[in-house]
Amino acid sequence: MLARLGANVVDTDVIAREVVAPGQPGLDAIVEEFGRDILDESGGLDRRMMRNKVFSNPESRARLEAILHPLIRQELWRRVDESDNPIQVLVIPLLVESGLSDMVDRVLVVDCPRETQLQRLLSRDGETLEQAERILSAQASREARLAAADDIIDNSGSLGMLAQSVQEIYNSYLSDTGSAAN
Repeated sequence: MLARLGANVVDTDVIAREVVAPGQPGLDAIVEEFGRDILDESGGLDRRMMRNKVFSNPESRARLEAILHPLIRQELWRRVDESDNPIQVLVIPLLVESGLSDMVDRVLVVDCPRETQLQRLLSRDGETLEQAERILSAQASREARLAAADDIIDNSGSLGMLAQSVQEIYNSYLSDTGSAAN
């Protein structure tokens, strides 16, 4: 929604997928660290297998993050640097955990109750309840995210309510930069 309004949105989840695409050094490093059994039939990363390995073993997760996070950060800052847009939105799901919050001007948290978050994860990714709980437990708590927030958008209501909140926050950010709202 922020991108449609005109913000430059750089999503680290998108970058994370790109750096592990077949032929990319990130995928090669993961295969070297974890073995070829994490590849699917087409030679790409089997994300479900990788999730199962890392969310059941904190040491494996740390090894994976040591490979991916530097590659993701490098590409993130490259994309930010090449944009002259006054509104730069960095989508960093693990912002609080990664310690990157000091590198941004404001922290915007899109919030919903844990139960809603869990249900969305189950329906989106088809995870088991146990695996979804592990994934959420690996993230900062809702309380920690809200404590780090400068701005909060409530995402527990309708899409219309969400769109209105996004428009309001975007207008606020435009005002902060001295730009006129669309």
